[in-house]
Amino acid sequence: MIQTKTVFTVNSPGTIIYGRNSFEEVGVYAQKLGTKALIISDPIMDNLGFVQQCISFLKEQGVEAVSYIGVTSEPVDTYVTEGLHILQSEQCNVIISLGGGSCIDTAKAIAVMATNGGYIGDYMKMQKVADQTAIPHIAIPTTAGTGSEATDATVITSTMSDVKMMIKQPAFMPNVAIVDPILTISSPPSITAATGIDALSHAIESYLSRLAHPYSNFLALSAMDLIVNNILKVYEQGDDIDAREAMSLGAIQAGLSFSNASVALVHGMSRPIGALFHVPHGISNAMLLPAVLEYSKDACVDRLADLGKFFNKEEESLSQEELADLAIASIKELCKKMNIGNLQQWGIEKNSFYAAIPKMAVDAIASGSPGNNPKVPTQEELMELYKIVYQYEF
Repeated sequence: MIQTKTVFTVNSPGTIIYGRNSFEEVGVYAQKLGTKALIISDPIMDNLGFVQQCISFLKEQGVEAVSYIGVTSEPVDTYVTEGLHILQSEQCNVIISLGGGSCIDTAKAIAVMATNGGYIGDYMKMQKVADQTAIPHIAIPTTAGTGSEATDATVITSTMSDVKMMIKQPAFMPNVAIVDPILTISSPPSITAATGIDALSHAIESYLSRLAHPYSNFLALSAMDLIVNNILKVYEQGDDIDAREAMSLGAIQAGLSFSNASVALVHGMSRPIGALFHVPHGISNAMLLPAVLEYSKDACVDRLADLGKFFNKEEESLSQEELADLAIASIKELCKKMNIGNLQQWGIEKNSFYAAIPKMAVDAIASGSPGNNPKVPTQEELMELYKIVYQYEF
């Protein structure tokens, strides 16, 4: 692994509250940060009663609240504009995101835009630096997957260019993360699978990243262990609260790890697929992960062997090469058991997909993530990889 730095900076939320029923603490922490909250959520969370619960917990601590529940897909710039309008017109001074990564990423963007202005795309690649303190933000994930509650990154799709804008700056980090595994029980098997593989992708990619370091490695290894040993349990038995708790812990550890070491080729290729063909982020990561690991293997056999150890339940004496192969084969088997189809099975028309490959390759490289991969692909190799994953057999 190529590594030239010897000093690293670690960023994380100021406070992380973790455990069963920790959601009930939202009012306690909100009243330390503001007097009126804007809750960013989605219709599913609203229908499940979580938004009203949040309002009640806030009210108990004397915090007023209004809500924006317009997040109905992966986050787009129009959600940011709509939420920001409510924040300003209602004079809210604290933001609470309640939902999956889409709600949390939307809230991050609103929190920064409220004090720094401009268009959210201005902040890509540090073109505009968010030097003003963002509106305080409490992130409450309801899936065990994105880890967005513990990262200083947000991904917002431009409705004008169909590009998923990857934005990473310290100002986007939530002030508080509340991780309550009870909230994840409502996730159906398909969402549990997608977000779980997303979390596994975060852990694996941060461990393989050229920017990995001892702190991120420790978190990535712990996250991989927790996720590998619990993802099928929560998929097959959604009310297994012990497994849900393990997955929630694994997801936030993976989030902390990749936020401080970066993701790599899987995420770089995944974002254009999501932007152009509207495949949910976790699903597209799952579709890509085995093929990308196969492509990268020669450059990271030792690291993949470490992953393979978590799948080596018989504790056989295997070589690094065998453990690396076991890791890839086991991830393929996980995807198969959780009904992760390929892009063709998702319903994407072949000619449309192939026509988009040149743009997707350019956009993937532009995101910067492929450059962190152990084996850095050329544009031509990326285009070939997109063709491979279209009909990939798990």
